Amino acid sequence: MLFGSLKQDLLVFIFLTFLNHVRDIKDPEHPYSLEELKVITEDAIEVDDNSSYVRVTFTPTVEHCSMATVIGLCLRVKLMRSLPQRYKVDIRVAPGTHATESAVNKQLNDKERVAAALENPNLVDMVDECLAPSYA
Repeated sequence: MLFGSLKQDLLVFIFLTFLNHVRDIKDPEHPYSLEELKVITEDAIEVDDNSSYVRVTFTPTVEHCSMATVIGLCLRVKLMRSLPQRYKVDIRVAPGTHATESAVNKQLNDKERVAAALENPNLVDMVDECLAPSYA
């Protein structure tokens, strides 16, 4: 019985750790975090530690959000920088919440496209600004 309780506590700890990695990412267009804008919620994060798999599903603020790929890239970069390399990270737009959902999902989960995006210094600066800690 105690083992089951410890295992449950460990899973909760792992989940909260993942949530804490992404909750303070700032929106590229607004002076608020993704969590404050409800772009990221607790329900949007799935963690399977046994399979080393994480899925983050985010909800853009509007259906035609021009920053959806930047937001997704911020999520991916933050997790790439924070997590052990054993984790496979899957970043998704919530179904039905963006006009070009499938194109955004494809871009965010294609290693070559992500690598190419991270070669763009202006885009890297924007991502770094969104990931910078705020002490307000």
